[in-house]
Amino acid sequence: MISDDRVSAVQAILSEFVRSPSLRHLRDPHSLNRAAKEIVKCLDRQNKVWQKWEGEREALLKSSLGCWIPIEALREYLNGLPGPPLTMTDVAQRLREFEEDPYTNYPNDDLRDGCLAIFAQEKAEGTELPAIIGLLSEHVEGEEERIRLEREARYKRVRAQERQEAEQRLLSGADCGWTQIGKAPIWYCRKNGRAFRLTPTPDKRWEMHRVGGLSAEEKGKLIGRYGGRGDATKAVAQVAYLPESRC
Repeated sequence: MISDDRVSAVQAILSEFVRSPSLRHLRDPHSLNRAAKEIVKCLDRQNKVWQKWEGEREALLKSSLGCWIPIEALREYLNGLPGPPLTMTDVAQRLREFEEDPYTNYPNDDLRDGCLAIFAQEKAEGTELPAIIGLLSEHVEGEEERIRLEREARYKRVRAQERQEAEQRLLSGADCGWTQIGKAPIWYCRKNGRAFRLTPTPDKRWEMHRVGGLSAEEKGKLIGRYGGRGDATKAVAQVAYLPESRC
């Protein structure tokens, strides 16, 4: 027979999981796995080590992860719930154990000041702690999504700049690694002043030719067929220094 406390704890876990407005979060295998593990841990407590954390206390503390709620405020609210009195150490160490779980996202230091500012404002207005936690969870999720998108955009800009610089090196006649011109599927590299072209084949391999220029129409001299650019690169390192008559 499952106790009412454990039923309430499982309900709190599921409520926290489905509270996110993001379908991407709800379908994320990592999030599903974490929720499943929390439910199993909640139902499979034979020898409970943490004696003060039955019922709603544990669920509320978990919901505050990553929100930068001051420990003093958490302790004050948690002590208003059923259970033995909690000390600051009780709350801090239980919170630390949750944060060290490999399936838990560690608090983002970059969001700390923003979370604390929102907490102070809502606390001053008399907002109840669970509502503040919900607001901060939405804030953290939104900020992390913004940071992710900014990071992706920054990465794309850097990659585009690197591609442009690599293309300029190729066009200028300088030695360079495998480089595309525009979006063409053909790759070129230059080693020891010699140009090589890599062309994909229907069987998903690559044909490498020694070429005199960067025209896709130039037939060139076939060097070999390779499974990937890595194998072709090894071949280039060998043939680029052979006498011209053998390359």
